[in-house]
Amino acid sequence: MTNPEAYRVEKDSMGDRQLPDTAYYGIQTLRAIENFPISGLKPLPTYVDACVLIKKATAIANGELDCITPEISQAIVQAADEVLNGKLRDQFVVDVYQAGAGTSHHMNVNEVLANRALELLGDVKGNYKRLNPNDHVNYGQSTNDVIPTAIRLGGLLALERSLYPALAGAIAALEAKGQEFQDVIRSGRTHLQDAVPVRLGDNFRAWAQILSEHLLRIETASKDLMVLGLGGSAAGTGLNTHPQYRFRVAEILSDLIDQPLRPAPNLMAAMQSMAPFVNVSSSLRNLAQDCVKISHDLRLLDSGPKTGFKEIQLPPVQPGSSIMPGKYNPVMAEMTSMVCFQVMGYDSAIALAAQAGQLELNVMMPLIAYNLIHSIEILGNTIAALAEKGIKGITANRDRCLAYAEGSLALVTALNTHIGYLNAAAVAKESLETGKSLREIVLERGLMNAATLAEVLNLEQMSQIPTL
Repeated sequence: MTNPEAYRVEKDSMGDRQLPDTAYYGIQTLRAIENFPISGLKPLPTYVDACVLIKKATAIANGELDCITPEISQAIVQAADEVLNGKLRDQFVVDVYQAGAGTSHHMNVNEVLANRALELLGDVKGNYKRLNPNDHVNYGQSTNDVIPTAIRLGGLLALERSLYPALAGAIAALEAKGQEFQDVIRSGRTHLQDAVPVRLGDNFRAWAQILSEHLLRIETASKDLMVLGLGGSAAGTGLNTHPQYRFRVAEILSDLIDQPLRPAPNLMAAMQSMAPFVNVSSSLRNLAQDCVKISHDLRLLDSGPKTGFKEIQLPPVQPGSSIMPGKYNPVMAEMTSMVCFQVMGYDSAIALAAQAGQLELNVMMPLIAYNLIHSIEILGNTIAALAEKGIKGITANRDRCLAYAEGSLALVTALNTHIGYLNAAAVAKESLETGKSLREIVLERGLMNAATLAEVLNLEQMSQIPTL
């Protein structure tokens, strides 16, 4: 059993350092901890998964290709599996804001896996003559091809685990509400002014369609993440790699994450360009912008209860005020907007980082990795929470919706083709000034007979959306 007060000494090209023997990370990670006490933000679990999956796949491939011994290969794979199953997660400790390209985090992963593999071989941590973080765990690899590959895998994992299920759930919830509220007629509003009547159910169906289209856009953008530059080594030339390595490792990773991954046709291009990440991030920003609009719509429709629209009731989930008793706020919609603003900010940072590379490498990848994966995950978590605690429990204030629809001056629009635009405008003006209904004024002026007027101002007909 390890003595918690025991220390070991490790050596790198800069000298010797003492580490607690309980630490699975090594000397290069220690230097990074000391150099980057910046944010307290540690690598995202999904990003760690992506890096460890790469190490597992490369250990398998290099073992098969006789680049490392079967014993070393198996030990690294076993260590990787332990991490993927949740062990040693507290050992990934380098701040998000760190050395360019992600070398510090990369070595953190290499060192943890090397030291755990040594233990599995019955050896002690730090005996790098037998199993070395650089020479064995990192055989045939470089930060420069591992980190962009990890961003790709991390993005794909986050989409599958978080955003895609959340969008599917939200779309289903919106469709269900669309069906439930299809007979509820409310006043449309454009420019926040009265407009022609619509169906509340159609509002929800429209939101479902919007999210469905975003899902397709994101799925299309994510295909860029399936093309891997792994095997390019330091500069895209494949230095120190087996000729079959890049093909085999792509096959293994495809099996590990159940995605159709393939080697990039030009490894140098795959290492230099951050375009795939910008493409996915842009699609996330696009989704976030519409989610803000939907969340604002929900807040407006729920505003009140006495002085606002109050056409719907969002489910109360917590008291809304520290001083006003009985107040409930649309907190799930408010939270949604805040998260979406953050995603938009992350997208701007990714765009700036993506154009900041020089020659054979973009050194801003740690920022891109965190912002892209975090955006996917918080957007997924947010959409899931909004659907579960917001959308599913919405009720309609049917009487209020109908009253607004019947009292809207915009109903006069339906009269245009019968009495002319100018006559209709005069009717609307008189209604606003006198409080009389549109029906009453039209009949008083003899512009239409009662039967025709009743047919023209049929709210059911006016609010019907044509189908293809």
